[in-house]
Amino acid sequence: MTPGPDFTVPAALEAREPPEARGRGRDGVRLLVCRRSTGAIGHHRFRELPGLLAPGDLLVVNTSATLPAAVRLHKLAVHFSTPLPGEDDVWLVELRLRSGEASVPYGGGCTGEWLPMPGGATLTLIRRHTGRLWAARLSTGVVPYLRRYGVPIRYGHVRRDWPVAAYQTVFAHDGDDGGAEMPSAARPFTAELVAALVSRGVLLAPLTLHTGVASPRAHEPPYAERYEVPEATAAVVEHVRARGGRVIAVGTTVVRALETAVDAHGRVRPSRGWTEHVVTPESGVRAVDGLLTGLHAPGSSHLEMVSAIAGPALTAAAYRAALDNGYLWHEFGDSNLILP
Repeated sequence: MTPGPDFTVPAALEAREPPEARGRGRDGVRLLVCRRSTGAIGHHRFRELPGLLAPGDLLVVNTSATLPAAVRLHKLAVHFSTPLPGEDDVWLVELRLRSGEASVPYGGGCTGEWLPMPGGATLTLIRRHTGRLWAARLSTGVVPYLRRYGVPIRYGHVRRDWPVAAYQTVFAHDGDDGGAEMPSAARPFTAELVAALVSRGVLLAPLTLHTGVASPRAHEPPYAERYEVPEATAAVVEHVRARGGRVIAVGTTVVRALETAVDAHGRVRPSRGWTEHVVTPESGVRAVDGLLTGLHAPGSSHLEMVSAIAGPALTAAAYRAALDNGYLWHEFGDSNLILP
């Protein structure tokens, strides 16, 4: 089986709870390692990562915290995605119909409709933004409201609620902002593992990309997202590249931010704002040499990005190996490391 329109993930390979609930530490998830130079595929545990990297390698990580971005009403749930650039207090939201403990996309709603929200707030639908997203305005500040009334977004493969701490990575900056979904590639890192990487001589550098809702349909491009590549991070990326080192993105969010920050001469520059950049095998990558990520659904833009970095043949072989060896998908699942 190869990734493509007919590729499916068996229900038994959907991670339904965090690895801690399965008796493992965060860094106890499995790690599928793919090497472009040889086409070799190896099987490891995530805690073995320091030994798989070389001194001087650079891991670029996303420091975005995860907001409790879902608010449940009686029959609907509202998923807050991202604020709209240039429009004060207007956010993109997804309406979902509650179905038992999960929810499914809801195609209803009309311009000007207002929804009563918990705590006496109201949400006004301003206009339809895409087939599934609305531009909407909440009657109070969104982020403080979510921190009080929201819960983490979860989909049908996760059987019950988990606290927001289960959706934070060790790199998350607990400030006044965040993303709708967890930058889950970094979830298996622990403080002890970071210390082991530093002792090994592996470098780490931060950037921020606040994700929107992660529920676009297959072949639907990702939405515009807010990002920042700090000056120091751009400088260390260029330093490592100049010395022949390897820049490895921890997550597809990091790839998107770094590739957005590449200038016309192929150099990574400090950059911030909104990115609509989509990485495909046709566009390729210029800023990263490798990728540490999860296992992605067929037809998704994330899998297109994996193929852009690993190449179509290695991507197909890796996903066959993941299926044949029982790797777990989704945000609480196993990991995939693509090396040059």
